[in-house]
Amino acid sequence: MPQKLWEANLSNKNKSNLFKFEKFLSNKFNYKVSKNYNKLLNWTINNPKLFWSSVWDYTNVIGKKIEKFEFSKEFIKNKFFVRSKLNFAENIFSKKDNSKAITFISETGYREIRSWIQLRQNTSRLIDFFRENKIKKKDRIVAYMANQIETIECFLATSTIGAIWSSCSPDFGTPGLIERFSQIKPKILIITDRYYYNGKEINILERLPIILKKIKSIKTVVIVNYPGKKYLKKKKIKGKKIFYLNQIKKNAQSEIKFKKFDFDHELAILYSSGTTGKPKCICHRAGGVLLQHLKEHQLHCEVKPGDNVFYFTTCGWMMWNWLLTFLASKASIVLFDGFPMYKKNDLLFKIAEEEKITLFGISAKYIDQLRKLNIKIKSKYKLSNLKTICSTGSPLSNDGFQYVYKNIKKNVHLASIAGGTDLVSCFVLGNIYSPVNKGQIQNNGLGMNTDVFSDKGKSLINKKGELVCKSPFPSMPKLFWNDKNNKKYKKAYFNKFKNIWHHGDYAERKKNGGYIIYGRSDATLNPGGVRLGTAEIYSVVEKFKNIKESIVVGQNWDNDVRIILFLVLNKTKSLNDFFIKKLKKVIRSEASPRHVPAKIIEVTDIPRTKNGKIVELAVKNIIEGNKIKNIQALANPDILEQYKNLEQLKS
Repeated sequence: MPQKLWEANLSNKNKSNLFKFEKFLSNKFNYKVSKNYNKLLNWTINNPKLFWSSVWDYTNVIGKKIEKFEFSKEFIKNKFFVRSKLNFAENIFSKKDNSKAITFISETGYREIRSWIQLRQNTSRLIDFFRENKIKKKDRIVAYMANQIETIECFLATSTIGAIWSSCSPDFGTPGLIERFSQIKPKILIITDRYYYNGKEINILERLPIILKKIKSIKTVVIVNYPGKKYLKKKKIKGKKIFYLNQIKKNAQSEIKFKKFDFDHELAILYSSGTTGKPKCICHRAGGVLLQHLKEHQLHCEVKPGDNVFYFTTCGWMMWNWLLTFLASKASIVLFDGFPMYKKNDLLFKIAEEEKITLFGISAKYIDQLRKLNIKIKSKYKLSNLKTICSTGSPLSNDGFQYVYKNIKKNVHLASIAGGTDLVSCFVLGNIYSPVNKGQIQNNGLGMNTDVFSDKGKSLINKKGELVCKSPFPSMPKLFWNDKNNKKYKKAYFNKFKNIWHHGDYAERKKNGGYIIYGRSDATLNPGGVRLGTAEIYSVVEKFKNIKESIVVGQNWDNDVRIILFLVLNKTKSLNDFFIKKLKKVIRSEASPRHVPAKIIEVTDIPRTKNGKIVELAVKNIIEGNKIKNIQALANPDILEQYKNLEQLKS
């Protein structure tokens, strides 16, 4: 039997958005209100047209709704709300007053707020600037920015005029940024001059010359100062128009006129982790993302007008996109930039208390760190406004669930959620009708026909298997950039099961509808809940002449994943501490601190398939004592003996 940790009382269920939505359905259709989540879920899956149309109406989407759906036998060809029109940014601007829209807080202690009116004014000036620089619909604008208010203003200006947004956070090394942005040929780059992490100031402007040299399409650069700091000086760069944001903000702004675009109009490009080569450029559609987020925020997270939402993220992660859309529900949001434990292990909870946060979003790894430090949050902070804690990025352990209720807050909705960059939203998440059971995500998202399959494509209950989605949904990617005939798109999700979305998570579905996620089922790395690609480590390692070959895997360790790098060195070299320190330093600077391996181990050869591909999953399985699938496909299976029972991996 699952261990129940929390359940909403009847009064809160009756006041919930979910209950109001059920009554909304009852008034429109022959639907009987039940306060039974599984019953509601089944109705939404069986009636996709009625459901998604109801989400549009219930959440008051601004736009022209046409109830035309083109449902196809091929998963990715399904279309929702054909010929419907909306503007994503217009829906974000849900208020027009002087109340607080966004709060920014830096690890430096600097804090500033932006009212709804100020947000609109600053966005309007940027819109005028983009138009003066001849930015048109579907042109790409990219950002290399800290998690600050200006980043959101630039995004809103981009989406208002129908251009396509893409962003990377400053902790991406220059090669990683170039690898991403060069594929989509942006016209404008917006860059913060510096950022701070754990007390250290990092100059980003120093990276600008090499970025512009490598990405020829960028003609215009906008430099943004880090909040509370004066602008850093820049060197002149020939042939490029360079502006400071404070120059643009002085321009007179005009009233924003929101042109309506197709429901499927391109909104933003996010990036896959780069496991098998260059990161894939996943292009998302405006209407689908908006509708999905409104559903998740209001019906699953129970966010209401006047709530104040925090999520610890950077603008290089999909949770940044998820966070900013809370504005469309008339909530305000809080941005934090920096190290979450700078000078104070409970820094984020201090912010939650002072800012009267109602929804507090963090990673499972952060909860685990607090647990290991045995920090008793509730003895120090009342958190009287806090209704919901969201956890994502990696599976939350049983110990993590118990820690939240024992040491953070007893009466809080702990919603572990899981989805990804691929859909900029969730497949499975929380709801107020169901209890929170230890170690379990509560259920499918409404309208999400999610399941767990065996390798043979059979639905599983109470057994581990592959997380799948059996029906299309509005926030499926529109396309992968530079992907002729959707070849990469189809390979990413539809290779394993015919016309079934295969997400690549190893999961278990419980009889009660709950889920346990056991991590990625492929070779993607996931340390600290941040999804990383092995290719980004390989691209650094390959530069070392004394390294012949390498293979990198994630090892499940201490309720997390740690990165293990195996090296085959040239005969004249051997592994020593000096070389290990040097290698880690280069990986840190050219990829990111998160890519740095926990262990670097020398081996004599690397397992590979008969056609020469290295086999990361085989190494991962062997070091964790699991059975290796398809060992007959390996050209040199005997070498796996070298990876077994390594002393270095026992501590």
